[in-house]
Amino acid sequence: MLRSQRLSVVLTLEERKEKAALEKMAEAQQHHEAQRQQIENLERYQREYREQIRSSQKGVVSVARLQGWQAFIAQLDQVIVQQQKLLTQAAERLQACREEWQRAWERRRGMEKYIETCRRHEQREQDVRDQKQMDEAAGRILARRR
Repeated sequence: MLRSQRLSVVLTLEERKEKAALEKMAEAQQHHEAQRQQIENLERYQREYREQIRSSQKGVVSVARLQGWQAFIAQLDQVIVQQQKLLTQAAERLQACREEWQRAWERRRGMEKYIETCRRHEQREQDVRDQKQMDEAAGRILARRR
């Protein structure tokens, strides 16, 4: 069996690793997007809630009600900060997955190039063998004619 044929098994393994890394990166991308959307939803909710407070403050509002609103907005602020941390973690994971996929892609691509180099080398060796056989055959034909 030729070296390039034996290496095709290694290439198949590298392709599987690359595919797995790509799938992992896609999952990380989806998770990152979900975290980003969650922050947007929380911030939109917070803006809407503040607007409701402003519109309801046109009349007389009790101190207890104002304190309740402020406490709720403070809680929303904390949730948004926590969500931003989760988004940062998701971005870091996505970056790590991207780097892992890049390395897997480079390994697979390198193996493809190496196999192609082996094939060219094997083809040159085969061409030399074929030429040698043709030269020997031609030599035998000349020897018979003499």
